[in-house]
Amino acid sequence: MGSAMKRVVLGLLGSTLDSGKGPGRWEGWRPTVAIGQQEDLLVHRFELLVQRGQGSLAETVAADLVTVSPETEVRRHEIDLKDAWDFEEVYGVLQDFARGYPFDPENEEYLLHITTGTHVCQICMFLLAEARYVPARLLQTAPPGRSRRGPGSYRIIDLDLSRYDAIARRFAREHDEGLSFLKAGIDTRNAAFNRLIERIERVAIASRAPILFTGPTGAGKSRLARRVYDLKKQRRQVTGPFVEVNCATVRGDGAMSALFGHKRGAFTGA
Repeated sequence: MGSAMKRVVLGLLGSTLDSGKGPGRWEGWRPTVAIGQQEDLLVHRFELLVQRGQGSLAETVAADLVTVSPETEVRRHEIDLKDAWDFEEVYGVLQDFARGYPFDPENEEYLLHITTGTHVCQICMFLLAEARYVPARLLQTAPPGRSRRGPGSYRIIDLDLSRYDAIARRFAREHDEGLSFLKAGIDTRNAAFNRLIERIERVAIASRAPILFTGPTGAGKSRLARRVYDLKKQRRQVTGPFVEVNCATVRGDGAMSALFGHKRGAFTGA
């Protein structure tokens, strides 16, 4: 971080982990307050997301954070979460906050604290950082050891996979294995065919939508369909056996029932 850059932490107030009253609250580990106690982690501003009904706790935590880290400015933001375990609601509320927040990545470095909040909140915050709605690295804090003394530890996680060569190589290897599998291990030099297989592999793995292969009789549609199915099964995206149906033998009113099953009474007069 450059000397002119300010470090900003965004995090949810933990209704359980950050709780505590009276002098005894200093004896327990509180992740939000512990961030300010880290000697090698200077935080210029803490954006504290507070749910309704947490006003009293927010005041205590904000005051304690400033006590241990006078350099830190604490800003509180009230968010309206009716159910912190509802994925759709949590993601929508946090995304709305992120879209309305005036991020300034040229002058500020952002850390997204993911230790507090429900597991759903933590997942949503991860997704928002991954999608760059929040241009931040992740900040994970952990309590101290058995002594329960001290601020514990922290770890900063960068989601930019280009920084992790081993992970990038793993993705590349899985991609190459998928292409080789679809081509039945045949290393063809036909550029058009290779491009086609690469597109099929990309769509087959990324989507659960049905795939339609067209082409003349004998082109290998059924064989390719089986390879695609086996590849998706390897990646645990489908279950059960591959079912091959000769559509040339399926005619008339019985076509739909032959392909998708027949339930007594489904047709008029059946």
